[in-house]
Amino acid sequence: MDQRIEFAMKALRTENFRALCAEYGISAKTGYKWRDRLLRWGVEGLAEQSRRPHNHPEQLNPEVICEMVRLKRLHPHWGPRKIRVLYQRMHGQAASESSFKRMLARAGMTEPRARRRRSNEAGALRSERRAQAPNEVWTVDFKGWWYDTQRKRCEPLTVRDEYSRYVLELRRLADAKTETVRLCFERLFERHGLPAAIRSDNGAPFAHTQALFGLSRLSVWWLALGIDLERGRPGHPQDNGAHERMHRDIGIELEPKTAEQEALDLWRQEFNHERPHEALGMKCPGEIYARSERAYAGSPRDLAYPGMYSRKINKHGNVKWEGAEMFISTSLRGWSVGLKPVGDGKTETWFGRLLLGWIDRTTESFQGAASRPLEAGQPQSQPVR
Repeated sequence: MDQRIEFAMKALRTENFRALCAEYGISAKTGYKWRDRLLRWGVEGLAEQSRRPHNHPEQLNPEVICEMVRLKRLHPHWGPRKIRVLYQRMHGQAASESSFKRMLARAGMTEPRARRRRSNEAGALRSERRAQAPNEVWTVDFKGWWYDTQRKRCEPLTVRDEYSRYVLELRRLADAKTETVRLCFERLFERHGLPAAIRSDNGAPFAHTQALFGLSRLSVWWLALGIDLERGRPGHPQDNGAHERMHRDIGIELEPKTAEQEALDLWRQEFNHERPHEALGMKCPGEIYARSERAYAGSPRDLAYPGMYSRKINKHGNVKWEGAEMFISTSLRGWSVGLKPVGDGKTETWFGRLLLGWIDRTTESFQGAASRPLEAGQPQSQPVR
């Protein structure tokens, strides 16, 4: 019995079936019989059987089972449900989901699902929007680096549409500098239009931990384009959990095999247009995603503030107002802010739709806002091109 099990398991993966049969001293006919029994009924099917008929649930055609196994080998990290959807797309109909689970399990091609630990904070971004349509929220991060078999380092930039799960970019960049990442986003905006908001972590170049509101040169540019900013809490990757889940898939399926851009492009193509997602009703992200209606018209030279005073931030991050000079942020250097006197010697300071804080004329100082709600009716800026 042990030899039969050993043979049948090897038979599922061998490239020379007859040589394997000769090694075990059996005919090819017997070898095929044992292999098919394993596929149909699992290990129990290799035991001695009487000639009386047996009633086994859903006895599938061996060709169907072999096709299941072939598809699973092509997509080793897909579960039985995704394999069944792929089979149905290719052949028009498919056995039940339970049959796929049972057959792939008997072939030793499934893994038990790990139980997830639940937390009250898991996935919590209570103060932020939840995407209800494509391009409402894009999420962005750098995948943790790895070395491929040629000792090439790869740390790709990943950009994803939250609603549709569509991977907008999976790009190996020369570095993570602001200008490099900005050029990548310019190409994305030209191809897909502008999102309503971008969610990132608090790391460079997306944020600057010591700056007002964590503003970096890159995130300031996003604000100038009319894109709202969202960030997870420091040390809480679960705030961008779906993006991290995608990173785990990349890690399993690409590391450490390759760092070539062609391989990253192929993975993105499969993820977007071939791999079904349970959260999308087993549709592919490419069936849900659509280009944004907000077209990218290039980067504005500056922002104008109708109804407010406009002052430019100098190279030191300072603004001059009523004879005094106050520090705001070096991330805003070269951009204009809007100033709106509100009484009591205070002046609201705006950048785009973001209230930065107040200038206090009596103390000649700037006080940053404690929060940044974005509500309808707030002062609007206009791009200067």
